[in-house]
Amino acid sequence: MARSVKCPVATTLDLVGDKWTLLVVRDLLRGRSRFSELRDSVEGIPPAVLSRRLKDLEAAGVLVRRLYNDHPARYAYQLTAKGHGLGVVVGALADFGEQHAESDLTLVDDECGHGIRVVYHCPTCARRAPRNRARLVQS
Repeated sequence: MARSVKCPVATTLDLVGDKWTLLVVRDLLRGRSRFSELRDSVEGIPPAVLSRRLKDLEAAGVLVRRLYNDHPARYAYQLTAKGHGLGVVVGALADFGEQHAESDLTLVDDECGHGIRVVYHCPTCARRAPRNRARLVQS
């Protein structure tokens, strides 16, 4: 059924809202790039599902694959600028998980080592926008 309003949350979930996709993106953001690395780091993902997710993400322009071995053909996967844009989504999920779920990891600034939070920011005014002022409106 077609949506009457193209909500950005709903359309993003159409792309990344299954059980595995954001975990694949998380590990690509962490520097894993080969199928075997992703298979081993995304706990419990069946290889056929990983293969399908990588193909779907490539078709959506979220990642590109590059041949690194001819015989047998082996590929490395790299996020595009669009794919790197999902980093804030992964970060927001990590932020939420740290605050409200069991977690062994924490989101930190790689330079200073301090914990960080995902925040809303107005690029026009160049200022923070508290969550209680953020809302979705018709564009």
